[in-house]
Amino acid sequence: MRIRIGYDITYICPRPTPMILTLNVHPSRARDLETPDYPTVYPMVPHSTYVDGFGNVCTRIVAPKGPIRFRADTVVHDSGLPDPYDRSAALHSIHDLPEDTLVYLLGSRYCETDRLSQIAWNLFGQLPENGFTRVQAICDFVHKHLTFGYKYARSTRSAYEAYNERVGVCRDFAHLAVALTRCMNIPARYCTGYLGDIGVPVDPDPMDFSGWFEAYIGGQWVTFDARHNTPRIGRVLIARGRDASDVAISTSYGQAWLSHFQVWTMEIPRGEVTVPIPAQPVFGRPAV
Repeated sequence: MRIRIGYDITYICPRPTPMILTLNVHPSRARDLETPDYPTVYPMVPHSTYVDGFGNVCTRIVAPKGPIRFRADTVVHDSGLPDPYDRSAALHSIHDLPEDTLVYLLGSRYCETDRLSQIAWNLFGQLPENGFTRVQAICDFVHKHLTFGYKYARSTRSAYEAYNERVGVCRDFAHLAVALTRCMNIPARYCTGYLGDIGVPVDPDPMDFSGWFEAYIGGQWVTFDARHNTPRIGRVLIARGRDASDVAISTSYGQAWLSHFQVWTMEIPRGEVTVPIPAQPVFGRPAV
């Protein structure tokens, strides 16, 4: 399967502003790209890339005063298969976990394990000691407990707040599931990336980046999605971290107002020749 992915994002800065962007497809999927997805920047200003401590590709730039636009458009090859899962995946003892998974047992900015620990053990502590069973039970709970809606989006909402407010967007579903999973002594990490409506009814809302998570069970990291709560086709990873604060699409060290935001993820019919999506002038247009 070939999937077209890309974005067109504009910020307006009142003065020169340093920024870090996390928009590149994750290195684990880089070989699947037909062409590199490094951002085209308008106006053309110097920028550089580096790999952060979580293995994500980041771009550094000093945005000039006024509008600055970031754009990428490429094609990724995908198996076309739903997310794999193994119902027999084992639950690991803490002392058997690899050292690089231990950081994903700790509380973080949006995942307050201290406030959710007793809740988690009350809900899931009596389940069989099977890794997949416990994590899937957490996904089932979060999927039913929260009501999804873009009108509920709030950048400061934590997992504990989502649990109490019972609403959120995909990042809130992922944060609550990550926190509850960590409370059960299972490493969990937040993921962000592209997820189009492939093999499912088309969502009428504008396309966005998606948030999900991975749990370490059965000797490997396994994908789970508490918002959709079903294996999906065409998931393309951008970044992983402890929570959304580690994988923000942009971090600005000064004011940077979002003026335009567009994301696309679509399956390319077999035999179709791809033509670049034309860039439209959007400087100064309100965010969408």
